[in-house]
Amino acid sequence: MARHAVFSSGAKIWKSLECAKSELRLDLTLACGQTFRWRESAEGHWTGVIRGRVWTLTQTEDTLWYYVYKNEGGAGGEKRDQKKDSQKIDEEETQSATAQQDAEVEAEVLRDYFQLRVKLADLHREWGAADCHFKQIADVFTGVRMLRQDPTECLFSFICTSNNHISRIQGMVERLCQALGTPLCQLDQTSYHDFPTLSALADRGVEQRLRDLGFGYRARFLQQSAKQILDTHGLQWLDGLRNVLYLEARDALRTLPGVGTKVADCVCLMSLDKSEAVPVDTHVWQIAKRDYKYTADNGQKTLTEKIHRDIGDFFRELWGPYAGWAHSVLFCADLKKFQNLKEMIRLKQSKKKELCEGNCKKFKIKREFDGHEKKKKPKSERQKKAKMSIKTEEV
Repeated sequence: MARHAVFSSGAKIWKSLECAKSELRLDLTLACGQTFRWRESAEGHWTGVIRGRVWTLTQTEDTLWYYVYKNEGGAGGEKRDQKKDSQKIDEEETQSATAQQDAEVEAEVLRDYFQLRVKLADLHREWGAADCHFKQIADVFTGVRMLRQDPTECLFSFICTSNNHISRIQGMVERLCQALGTPLCQLDQTSYHDFPTLSALADRGVEQRLRDLGFGYRARFLQQSAKQILDTHGLQWLDGLRNVLYLEARDALRTLPGVGTKVADCVCLMSLDKSEAVPVDTHVWQIAKRDYKYTADNGQKTLTEKIHRDIGDFFRELWGPYAGWAHSVLFCADLKKFQNLKEMIRLKQSKKKELCEGNCKKFKIKREFDGHEKKKKPKSERQKKAKMSIKTEEV
């Protein structure tokens, strides 16, 4: 049985891409709630599906390492013809030009998926100069960047997020793929499937099947949204939304069952190239009130469309055209699973305060010391004469 690749078992089978951890941190980017299909298969190793292939990723300080598995014809547990497999491996070894071409294609897939042409360090400098709170957070939460996901996977994954939390969403998305997606391969007892197609999601029997799998009311939204896209717009419609303006894309998505403003903004930001989209949920609302003293909600108890729009506009004005990227850093830092990293920010702030207070105390002591040591200035001739005059009068 095939096993998950581990970098320590032999680096020769791995391919690499130059990428500093300051530009991409896998543990933060893949676990912060923008995608739900990556799992840590070994310490520091993340396995998931991109474009119908199973990948394992890991990284060193300045390099992103990746291993791409061969897809199997059916479910991962099926036996294969070992002789044919051996012949295939021999052929691949003799076709170095093809292998090199494959490596270039795979590297380009990763550059596109992680949007590596966007220089995160430059953006952090801009945001830090405009926002001192962001700078404090970003000094620890480096390498959090937006993915460029497949629009179908992104949309239907986020339809599952309503009234839900990350670990439960991951389970639902995994069951969705196992039930309706094409099998890809099996590694260490774990079966990997491609994300379901629109046609598979739109089938009439899907709603009941998903209800049986614990999707509840979301089952209807998933099936109806897929059917509406196919019946009204066609297969290429979602991809085509990458070519229209942000507000047009968001409003188009909101016509689908189960898609509100927050879900539409997530899909715009994480799959449709709308870097200015700022998804606002209760977490982001609390961040705005707690860290940016947002008070325009007038004490509202629920998140309204106006609040969503106002907070989005506030952050767009503060952070500029990549506001959605900056928002994801603060969102990531607010997650409970990363509170150990956030504690580092508090420790840094505490040390800075102690250092500042220490310097102030030293400065105060130095001033007092200098004051005691000052020599008396010699009296002026006028002062001397005045003193002599007083003595003469006393006599």
